[in-house]
Parts: sequence; structure tokens; C-alpha cells
Amino acid sequence: MEETDVHIDVSGNMEPPKQEPKTGFNMSSFASFARIPNMWDLLRLTRQNVRPWSEFLQTSNFKTVANVPRLTNRIIRNLGYFQSNYLFVFLGLIVYCLLTSPLILIVLGGVFYACYKIKQANAPVAFFSRQLNTNQQCIAVNIASVPLLYLAGAGAVMFWVLGASFFVISLHAAFYNIDAIVTEDTESFLTETV
Repeated sequence: MEETDVHIDVSGNMEPPKQEPKTGFNMSSFASFARIPNMWDLLRLTRQNVRPWSEFLQTSNFKTVANVPRLTNRIIRNLGYFQSNYLFVFLGLIVYCLLTSPLILIVLGGVFYACYKIKQANAPVAFFSRQLNTNQQCIAVNIASVPLLYLAGAGAVMFWVLGASFFVISLHAAFYNIDAIVTEDTESFLTETV
């Protein structure tokens, strides 16, 4: 048996495919996000979608349900139909808490006043040999207010608002009979995707 020496030429200019790192945040993907609406646009849009309060609070439409599947369906439909009303219930509970917690109201008023004065002055401030612009100064004021808000009981108020909102909204969504006001015509309008 004769051995032959086989020589295969594998030389060439091969480049591995470029792979982007999968860890970390890619700034190019950040630009693909849709524009985030500002607070006033969002509030105006929500206000346009508020259902009539007489319909929202109509006591003749509060009824129990026969079984659990119908209850979950009712809750989901009510949350979709009265979404803007529920947001205003949440905001109303926040306002109630602020009015009944004067220390929190004083701290928030002081923070807003300090930020207003900083924006009016529009002057950079030297802090440890660093220049802070007006936005950085406002951020510093907000960070400095966190311990004051903690001492004033803002954590307890925040959890009270979340708990009370969840309770009130869940009760309304569970017992309000949406079938009494939503007909088949409006149901197709509610379920269509925009």
C-alpha cells in the first residue's frame, strides 16, 4: 500500500462575521423607541377618554356574578372600558392624601418652589469644583428632599394610596355590570385594535 501525501490549500482572506455584543445597552436601539408623550399630552388624551361619571357611578348597574369565569371577564372588560375613570380615581386619592398630610404638602411645595427659583436664576453653581447646570441643581434638590419625605411619612402614604386604589377599583370592576351599558355594537368598537 502506497502512501500519498495530499496537500489542500486552505489559505485565503476569511473574516469572521461581525457580531454585536449581547450584553449592555445598545444606544442605536434606543432611537427606535416611539416618542414618549409628555405628561400634559397623556393627561389630555386620558381626559378625552373619560366615560360619563353618571354612567360610572350608576348604582342600578352594580350586581353580583354567577361564577368565576364571568367575574374575570367582567373585571377585564370594566378595566378596559373605564380605564380613564380609574386613573382619575387614583389621582383623586393622591390629592386626598396630600391634603390630609400637611408635612408632605409642605415638603413638596418647598421642592417645587426651590426648582422654580433655580430655573428663574438660570445660573450654574460650583459644587466641589464642578459646575452644575439648572437641571442638575433641580435633581440635587429632589434627591435632598427624599429623606424629608421619608420623615414626613410619604412611604406610608404611597402604599395607602396604592392599596386604597386597588381596593376601590377592584370592587367597582367586579360588581359593575358592564353588559347593561355595552351593546354588541360598542363591544366590537372596544375590542378593535388600533
